Amino acid sequence: MILALAAAIAAAQAPAATCPDLVTPQAFVCRALQSSKAGDPESAASAFEQAAAAQTSDEAEKARMWAAAGNMWIAANQPGKAAIALDKALVGTGLQAEQRGEALLDRARAAEAQNDLKTARSRVNEAARTIFEDPFLWYFSAALAIREGDAMTAKTAIGKALTLEPNNPTILFEAGHVHHFAGDEAAARSYWSRAASADPNGKAGQAAREALAMLSKPANVQSEPAPTK
Repeated sequence: MILALAAAIAAAQAPAATCPDLVTPQAFVCRALQSSKAGDPESAASAFEQAAAAQTSDEAEKARMWAAAGNMWIAANQPGKAAIALDKALVGTGLQAEQRGEALLDRARAAEAQNDLKTARSRVNEAARTIFEDPFLWYFSAALAIREGDAMTAKTAIGKALTLEPNNPTILFEAGHVHHFAGDEAAARSYWSRAASADPNGKAGQAAREALAMLSKPANVQSEPAPTK
């Protein structure tokens, strides 16, 4: 997932060709954005943390930088460091509305990667108060519910994701996973077939074709429609 907070920072301050050799929040953000663009999330996370530490006058900006660092640590597969940065971002009232919701979702992702499913579910529930129209929230909630062994919650969550983005191949693939987990092979086959058709050359389509190949030979069953709620 592309970081909404980092994207907002980038929109306000595009990285220069050469970042200034200064110890200022703006200089560190410039380096963070350049590292992110270069595909180096670990360096980007460190630079965002330095930017947050250097920011002493604007608490909201400091919180956004900590949140950006947390997201980059997730991209760098270091959920422990992500959790620390995101907890700092979520202290106080620096993050509001959707920005707080996105940071809570990232905190849930970090917790899930650390096998702390209780914290992950708690942060998802908090995030839903402000970003309930974010399909990735419900996609992640469905995947988390499978890990929790909760088929009903998984089906409800993926249904909400499909309502928001009914043709997204990644969500369609997860819908197949959810219904297979719930024991509905016909629905799983339908969603995986739709994912394969929607993304013939992409990763989601390839994963869907592999999942279909692992199913038993299909019976002559009509495909089920996508959930509407």
